[in-house]
Amino acid sequence: MLTDKARITVVAGKGGDGKVSFLHEKYRPHGGPDGGNGGNGGAVYVTGINDIRYLKKYKENPYIHGNDGVPGGSDKCTGANGEDIVIKVPFGTRVTNLTTKEFVEIFSDTEEVLLVKGGRGGKGNWEFRSAINQVPMEFEPGKPGEEKKYELELMLIADVGLIGVPNVGKSSLLNALTKANAQVADYNFTTLEPNLGTLSVPGNPLSGFGTENKIVLADIPGLIEGASQGRGLGFHFLKHIERTHLLVHCVSCTSDDPVKDYETVRNELGAFDKRLLDIPEILLFTKADELDDKQKKEFAKKVKKISKKPEFISIIDDKSLEKLKDQLIRNYSTD
Repeated sequence: MLTDKARITVVAGKGGDGKVSFLHEKYRPHGGPDGGNGGNGGAVYVTGINDIRYLKKYKENPYIHGNDGVPGGSDKCTGANGEDIVIKVPFGTRVTNLTTKEFVEIFSDTEEVLLVKGGRGGKGNWEFRSAINQVPMEFEPGKPGEEKKYELELMLIADVGLIGVPNVGKSSLLNALTKANAQVADYNFTTLEPNLGTLSVPGNPLSGFGTENKIVLADIPGLIEGASQGRGLGFHFLKHIERTHLLVHCVSCTSDDPVKDYETVRNELGAFDKRLLDIPEILLFTKADELDDKQKKEFAKKVKKISKKPEFISIIDDKSLEKLKDQLIRNYSTD
């Protein structure tokens, strides 16, 4: 099962302690103070990584500690600063401060966002010298680094979401369009986590959310009635639809009640978040190779309520696949 949420405790590095030290030379046995300052503790930053399974490591190891600063040394030497560390989260992760509820969303691996600041290094006794205190024994311990708790929540970044009740052929369609190699089988809930694939687009650059002439498709695990209240696997993945710019709603030609299947999914989308109903949608009737021409006409009458001109598709029908590819590309291509 995909880990799409984790809570972590992040502690920055502690500052190094200041040093108490006095100069000792051959002809100056009672030299003045020369204790140096401690180095600052290392901060902790977050950046992105193109790996949707990366949050699993934080489920297993939720405590992250920065590097401490090095204590000050003799001869006024300042200790080295603790090295900053950068943790990685999947692209599309929302990082929420659990105290302030402020959040940042991570979309790239070129930007680093500060999570916690390192502690300041303490002063050595050199800093406490004065005309009336020529032998200072004072020093400062290093300050502790910031400690904060964060929630990491992944919401997939995909241009197109393939949705439908279980076992309607979404994974097979994804494989046929993108060579994603998603697991398929003839039973419900084969897909236990979203699968991603990319559709290459020749010619003009894309104007929509697609980048680098590629459209990212996500196969969302099957939705059932009650998914928005936590039934089945759907609730776990409904949020992954939020960032899609187009939905491909798959309804199987082998269904006993295709209209109910369609309405079930639409109802669950609206119950979870009404804004999902505003996402543009292509309605496809999958597994069309299992119907002959006469059966297709009968099926068209059955689904007249939801589609006046049903669009049939089969993964073994190259013509229907190319037609769908053209539709997807038209949604993103510039004129």
